[in-house]
Amino acid sequence: MKRVSWKRLSLRARLGVLVAAAVAIAVVLVSAISWSITRADLYDQFDARLQSYAQLAAKTSSPAEALATLRSTENHQGPGRDGGLTVQFLSPAGAVIGTAGAKPVIPPRAPGAPVAPGEDSRTSDVRRIDGDRYRVWTAQRSDGGTVEVAQDSEDVEDTLGHLGLWLIVVSLAGIVGATLVGRVIARSALRPVDDLTAAAENVARTQELSAAIEVTAAGEIGRLATAFNAMLGALSRSRDEQRRLVEDAGHELRTPLTSLRNNIELLVHAEANPQRQLSAEDRSRLLADLDTQAVELTALIGELVDLSTGERPSEVAERTAVADVVGSALERARSRWPKVTFTAELTGAEVLARPAALERAVLNVLENAAKWSPPGGTVQVTTSVTPEAVRVRVDDEGPGIADADLPHVFERFYRADAARALPGSGLGLAIVEQVLAQHGGRAEAARADGGGARFDLVLPAS
Repeated sequence: MKRVSWKRLSLRARLGVLVAAAVAIAVVLVSAISWSITRADLYDQFDARLQSYAQLAAKTSSPAEALATLRSTENHQGPGRDGGLTVQFLSPAGAVIGTAGAKPVIPPRAPGAPVAPGEDSRTSDVRRIDGDRYRVWTAQRSDGGTVEVAQDSEDVEDTLGHLGLWLIVVSLAGIVGATLVGRVIARSALRPVDDLTAAAENVARTQELSAAIEVTAAGEIGRLATAFNAMLGALSRSRDEQRRLVEDAGHELRTPLTSLRNNIELLVHAEANPQRQLSAEDRSRLLADLDTQAVELTALIGELVDLSTGERPSEVAERTAVADVVGSALERARSRWPKVTFTAELTGAEVLARPAALERAVLNVLENAAKWSPPGGTVQVTTSVTPEAVRVRVDDEGPGIADADLPHVFERFYRADAARALPGSGLGLAIVEQVLAQHGGRAEAARADGGGARFDLVLPAS
């Protein structure tokens, strides 16, 4: 027979088995404890009666008198109705003087018995008489001898046997009932999980991420359903963003690719037709355009990669000095824009951030400011600290941002009308907003006091 591993059982089967096992163990324990308590109580009563018999018999002069006294005390009705009662007198030396009752003689104590001859019993001891179990109690007599009173404990044993049989029957019935109850409980308890599983399978089959699950249960199941709905919402938003990114990227890539193809076709056509050779000036201009377009295309692809992979940051956040990050970004910006002056007023502050990602965001803002600044213009960078946040502010001396463009400057591929002729993909500020959002901060755009553009990068204080 093939054994079924516990790990291979379904959750419903495991829960049913556990419930059945718990109830079965409880039933068996209660039955065993009940039987043990009843047994102890019955034997205590039996021994108490034997003790009183022995004390009464010790006051008589012979076993026959003692037996008659005991029978009259218990109101026994004739021979054979005394429950196997036997009385035996012993001399101080332990020799049998006389015996009366159901058995001709009570055998001596077994070696090592807790009570020596001539001493009172503190409890009854069990002896075998003609194959039957007798409980015997010993008491001292006034002449120095002892009297032993024995009685068959068959009635008690029969009672315990019947009780044990009924308890076994009840326990088996309880185990069967527990198994059935366990199955019902497992089915009822896991119904919300079944609903959740069906919803997940439906999502996997239809790819429909908007099919939310109705949260009707409380506790862990309710939390699981809520978390599942939140996961579906996050997946739906992520898929929509990816689709929009691909569509926008396809649109933006089409223009430089078309220009590249046209220029390359023109060069190939000129090489294939000697009579239509390009002049050296036209050839140099085409090659320069190709180089510019290749650089722009490379930058666009790089920003697309950054934007897509930035949603799953792999860099570990750490305590970072804002001045160090801004200073490093300023050095890179100065090397790329030598005709623009960069000034900085930095204060000491630390934030919990990913240094490389944060530096990329600051550099994007600096390059955007430099691109819009006139030759010889100044880009001013300042940092300020409050108990709640650290703010990095970048002001330029460019034309500023039109009111109509302010709500859209951080959107992917958005370019103002005035920026159509300038190099860029429209992704730099979108990357800035994404990085700030991942750090729990925000990016803000406004007009500077001098008329140029102002960008604020606000991060939670560490």
